[in-house]
Amino acid sequence: MKPIMRALGSAVFASATAVAVVCASGAANSDIDTGSTSGSGMVSAASDAIGEGPEMTSYLAAFGYGLSHPDAAPAGSNNWNCKPSAEHSRPVVLVHGTWLNVYDSYAYLSPRIARAGFCVFAFNFGRETVLNGGGFGTILPGRYGVGPMEDSARQLAQFVDRVREATGAPEVDIVAHSQGGPVASQYLKFEGGQGKVRKVITFGATNHGTTLLGIAALGRAINNVGLDILGLYQPLIGQSNTQQVVGSPFYARLNADGDTVPGVEYTVVGTTHDEISNPYDWTFLRPGPDATVDNITLQQDCEQDLSDHLTMMYSPRAASIMLRALDPAAYPNLECTMNPWIIGGGGHF
Repeated sequence: MKPIMRALGSAVFASATAVAVVCASGAANSDIDTGSTSGSGMVSAASDAIGEGPEMTSYLAAFGYGLSHPDAAPAGSNNWNCKPSAEHSRPVVLVHGTWLNVYDSYAYLSPRIARAGFCVFAFNFGRETVLNGGGFGTILPGRYGVGPMEDSARQLAQFVDRVREATGAPEVDIVAHSQGGPVASQYLKFEGGQGKVRKVITFGATNHGTTLLGIAALGRAINNVGLDILGLYQPLIGQSNTQQVVGSPFYARLNADGDTVPGVEYTVVGTTHDEISNPYDWTFLRPGPDATVDNITLQQDCEQDLSDHLTMMYSPRAASIMLRALDPAAYPNLECTMNPWIIGGGGHF
């Protein structure tokens, strides 16, 4: 019954999850520029999240609000007059995942970061239409993160530079979900991010690709014997989804010289109930020279947290891990609360 409920729930509340599993076999409040073309010839775009949405404790509620307000900013973010304090000298930049928007992903975490005393900034990247190759998920409002991840990393680079200029901070910290993890790595390694980022905190990041419960791995195996089945499905699911399939050329280049870059502190969180980024421990990183990595399984010492790929962003334990990583002196302790699968936020709508 549990696997059936998971499959059903994914189909209901996350177009990104459902379609991917089936098919994958600086001025304040201004638009970021229209993005750039990758070697694929595709074009994606990015823009600010504007108009602060309400704080949410449930992924389902946030997803619904994100459909009707696809460019909403999560509570506590995008105050372009915010100046970092001495205690919290680095702004925090939020990076969403595939077929999501920054409100979907951070309506729970963003206000917590802001209340902890940080300047928080959020944007939507990898915007494409169905006709431009974004996949069928983009029929729904607010389904971003579908463009080539190289483009998205360049858009992240532009946004980080705007944040640094507006706040006067030489460095930022990044909190990233799902595809946001490899997008941040692409930025750090190839788009000038090294030296501009101190901490990277990821949740369910597809840092080494995903098998999507074996479906994507089967698709890759078929591709490897000469039948381009992933290319056939790319117009349905978008380029970023095919790039995240295990064994893609994107990951071969991204991780060729190791998982990390010098000078960055990584906190990497995975959940054993992740139906998208799996095996879940593929999210974990191996530290290279002058980098630290803290790989954390969400259920370690907290088995009652049932968070999956999406609801981990609404997990009180995940929030406490994030705050400890950002400010260990002020937030040394981790919460452990029942976090229901599908709902999140400790079960409160």
